[in-house]
Amino acid sequence: MKHIVRKRLKKLFSNRVTKFILLIIVLALIFSLGWLFGNGRISFSSGNGINPQLPNQLDYSSVNQVYNDIKNQYDGKLTTTQLLNGIKNGLTQATNDPYTEYFTPSQAQAFNDELQGTFSGIGAELGEDSSNNIEIIAPLADTPAAKAGLLPKDIIAAINGKSTSGITIDAAAEAIRGPSGSKVTLTIIRNSNQQLTFTITRANITVPSVNYQILSGNIGYMQINQFSNDTSDLADKAAQVFQQAHVKGIIFDLRDNPGGIVSAAVNVSSLWLPEGKTIMQEKTGNVIDKTYTSTGNDILNGIPTVVLINVGSASAAEITTGALHDNGDAYVIGVKSYGKGVVQQIDNLPGGAELKVTIASWYRPNGQNINHIGITPDETVQLTAQDIQNSQDTQKTAAIQYLNSH
Repeated sequence: MKHIVRKRLKKLFSNRVTKFILLIIVLALIFSLGWLFGNGRISFSSGNGINPQLPNQLDYSSVNQVYNDIKNQYDGKLTTTQLLNGIKNGLTQATNDPYTEYFTPSQAQAFNDELQGTFSGIGAELGEDSSNNIEIIAPLADTPAAKAGLLPKDIIAAINGKSTSGITIDAAAEAIRGPSGSKVTLTIIRNSNQQLTFTITRANITVPSVNYQILSGNIGYMQINQFSNDTSDLADKAAQVFQQAHVKGIIFDLRDNPGGIVSAAVNVSSLWLPEGKTIMQEKTGNVIDKTYTSTGNDILNGIPTVVLINVGSASAAEITTGALHDNGDAYVIGVKSYGKGVVQQIDNLPGGAELKVTIASWYRPNGQNINHIGITPDETVQLTAQDIQNSQDTQKTAAIQYLNSH
């Protein structure tokens, strides 16, 4: 067929008139393609990506119509940046995934500060329940949120009297954040039927991700508040102290730990696991994208260990709990964990903005995905509000009893 076409074209080009006509046609095609590219109707893509049913480029003509209507009719002040941010937020919200979010530059900075354990606010990690309510995953230890009495699974119904219905996690977090010394009032629904009001004074919060000590009876105690950039080094220091003290057992406290950086969870798990042990697998659909294995720095291997979890233990905290439990290196005490079995990636955007997007689901070494399910402990021990008021940590006590008997 190619040879036939070339022969015909050779005859056509021998005619000047035909040449002229063809030139006009080519120019018209170039103009048409340029118009289509400029209006977002055509683009080239290097592949179909993870959602091949979606077009390579969206048709923005209807968006432009909405924009023109707002521009010409809206009775109020708007900026181009506000409108563009609205479009980007709309795209992420269309996923119906509470963990896929667009961050403006200021929001991205606040997110990264919080991930590093330095921020101004109340110190509560937010999430979204199955009914799209804004809820507290966990209040960080010794922060205004924890001191005020906020608990995991508390639903935030209103912030400063404004309903949270229909708003994103990011919008709720931004409304709760504020300068140190200022106040924020939260309307809380607890246990589906109890309405409470908390007025909390914001503070500058610097939370070291790891705390550790040696308890009486030569039991090592390590608490990780969240998995941050400093977690691996701090946990390694704690492990070395435990090793040098020849502790007879370890309590590994991951209660109210909302998660964080996956690499930190891998490094911490590797303190117990021999090299090459599966920590978790990431899957897209049923396809394994990546298997995370232990690094070989297992200086705590063989030391009896109890992991403490509760409903505030999520994400990287659940990865670590599952890795130690499923590989036979830890006994788990507490109550069922939060259940966040998906992984996010941070994509840097122009001007300092960021996109946090869910890229995969993760699976425990036993093959289970815990999203919306959580991890059920080996031994269920409740810690009531009255226990906390009486400074009685029933879960920690149960861990000590277990280690003393093994």
